[in-house]
Amino acid sequence: MGDTAKVKDASKGALVVLFLVTMIDMIGFGIVIPFLTYLVEDLAGAEGVTEIGLWVGLLMTSYSAAQFLFSPFWGSLSDRIGRRPVLMVGLVGNTVFFAVFGLSNTLLMALGARFLAGVFNGNIAVARAYIGDVSNPQQLATRMGIIGAAFGLGFTIGPFLGGELSAPALRWETFQGTIFETYPYLLPCLLASALSTVSLLVAIRNLPESLTPDMRKVDTTRTWSQQMKNMFGNSKKMLGEGSIAVIIWVAMLFTFGFTIMHAIFILFTGMPIIDGGLNFSEADNGRIFAMIGVTGIITQGFLIGPLTKKFGSRRLLTIAALLTGIGLVLIPYSQSDYAWLHILTVTCILSIGSGLFQPSSSTLLAQFAKSEGYELGVVMGANESLGAFARILGPLSGGLVWVLTSDGTYPWDFHTAFHLCGLLMLCSALLSLKLPEPKIFGASKEDSTQEE
Repeated sequence: MGDTAKVKDASKGALVVLFLVTMIDMIGFGIVIPFLTYLVEDLAGAEGVTEIGLWVGLLMTSYSAAQFLFSPFWGSLSDRIGRRPVLMVGLVGNTVFFAVFGLSNTLLMALGARFLAGVFNGNIAVARAYIGDVSNPQQLATRMGIIGAAFGLGFTIGPFLGGELSAPALRWETFQGTIFETYPYLLPCLLASALSTVSLLVAIRNLPESLTPDMRKVDTTRTWSQQMKNMFGNSKKMLGEGSIAVIIWVAMLFTFGFTIMHAIFILFTGMPIIDGGLNFSEADNGRIFAMIGVTGIITQGFLIGPLTKKFGSRRLLTIAALLTGIGLVLIPYSQSDYAWLHILTVTCILSIGSGLFQPSSSTLLAQFAKSEGYELGVVMGANESLGAFARILGPLSGGLVWVLTSDGTYPWDFHTAFHLCGLLMLCSALLSLKLPEPKIFGASKEDSTQEE
């Protein structure tokens, strides 16, 4: 694999670009959450469509489905032509399709724009591969934590912007009689598009290529279809054997369990107190998710480095899955008398667990990929693709379990879906125990002084 101690170190500007790329990807994912149902209702009413829930589900899952299909492609392409051009293309796609979604006047147009936005949002895998290219072993966990903090910040900012900037003509006289009255959800989408444009300009100036020409895996003897077949063959091999397969499946189980919570959390907190819920409002739930995001940012931005030094990424992965599982299982055991104290405590626990898990899993993936001789872009792409698949399954499974059990009697009632979250986290933690300690190539005392 070569001497990984001689990696080209990342500049501060490059790390800022990667932070922005990841944050904007997650803003794009979360910005539609507050207004998606209303947008579908408006478009469906104009078209005489009655299946509101079906279209909301299609628009939510189309984004993750596109990421599932195209993350391996972008990761593999970045191995062959370089990380920089792929990241640039992603930012251009974000700029265009965020705006198109806000201008959608039919359900099919909205679905197409959302799917294409997901296609171009395979950037997280490439950003993580870039980090792996330009980081020595001592820097890797901390820098993956920077990407994780951007992930959490984007998911916190996105829903906030989507809610605050929707239907501006109804709230501010300035927007009355303008295009923003005709397209009430255009403003938050344009803001996301503008942020992507700014990131593109910053990237043009501050993002160098991380792969030298001799490091790029270009094969001119095979056709495009043969190269794609080889890419999927490598991905299938990675998912079937070795430490890479274990870590990807650990991450998939974790994401599956965590995204079940996305579908059922508000269903539980919005239930009447007499039925066992908390009777929270939309604003209450927004504050909870903001707190989850802030805790995750603190964990991934400040705690991951010292904790990785103390425990190591392999042990931290298991601890993180268990912490997250405990927090998820305890959510529905809140009582109205101390609802806020309980819910803030358990969501802090699960947020810390999630904040530790993401950079630890990415660090291990990069280390195992280097030690086992895999192309880093392909590895990160396969991981991101399976994660996107889990983000499709999670909400669908959570919603189905909720419908089947929420009116039952304990333990087969509204607690059941949260218990399923905990079971999947336990499976993730137990599977992580199969991981060996990764081989660290090129580590030295001199490297340890370079950690950022």
